[in-house]
Amino acid sequence: SDSDTGTTMASNHHHDIDPSIGDRRLGFAIAINLLLTVAQVIGGLISGSLSLIADALHNFSDAAALLIAWVARKIGRQPADHFRTFGYKRAEVIATLINLVTLVLVGLYLIFEAMWRIYEPQIIEGWTVVIVAAIALVIDIATAVLTYSMSKNSMNIRAAFLHNVSDALASVGVIIAGSLIILYDWYWSDTLLTLIIAGYVLYQASTLLPKTIHILMQGTPENISIEEVIKAMQNVTGVDNVHHVHIWQLDEHRNALEAHVVIADLSQIAIVKAAIKNELSQQFAITHSTLEFEEAHCEQCGC
Repeated sequence: SDSDTGTTMASNHHHDIDPSIGDRRLGFAIAINLLLTVAQVIGGLISGSLSLIADALHNFSDAAALLIAWVARKIGRQPADHFRTFGYKRAEVIATLINLVTLVLVGLYLIFEAMWRIYEPQIIEGWTVVIVAAIALVIDIATAVLTYSMSKNSMNIRAAFLHNVSDALASVGVIIAGSLIILYDWYWSDTLLTLIIAGYVLYQASTLLPKTIHILMQGTPENISIEEVIKAMQNVTGVDNVHHVHIWQLDEHRNALEAHVVIADLSQIAIVKAAIKNELSQQFAITHSTLEFEEAHCEQCGC
């Protein structure tokens, strides 16, 4: 049998910016989002606006998501050791799961509060809503700018970036609701907007959760067909059969494979092995493979 060692596992990482610069950007984004959350909660309590508090909770979840992603990035950069032979990169996938579960809880809570507000309507101060939401819009745009370049190659940061974009849209909606209250006393618009924000939060979580769980469950990468992999391996000269194939994602960027390979001549193992690994890397971006070689007659005699 043959297996790659932990130190030789290639990674399809795209180094868009220096890690320390990325950490500073995340730190700044976390700080301004926490300050924004506090300001929105205070504004929501003063004005009586549930949608403003809803937006504050969404912003807090973003700040928490950024904080968890920041910690996960730190952990994920640690090298493989005897306790984690594949390394610590999957910490970011775990962080994503935590963030998405939190988003689901926030969305459900917002729906509960909005439905309760229907039975107990409250007077809302429209100008406070508009002013605080306008400040929130500026902060959301600034955070999105800070995380945009980092979001291209990271599930965690991409989720946080999309959350901030949705927050910016939510802030625009809150401004509209506040304006409707000022102009027409349409207090129901605040409750309606809260339900819309909650629905969008749950939609985001539902689209990202399956992919996250799929990685943690060691599922086959979505863009890879096991049948096609087996066919490509069996097309390599010298290979008679491939079976017991397992393909999974080590993390967001690295794919792994285990398989039994039947060949006619065991003296050709080195050549066949190199050809298979090259095929796996080029066609399917599988950078870590463990191959167990068997001689063709073993299938008949049960060696």
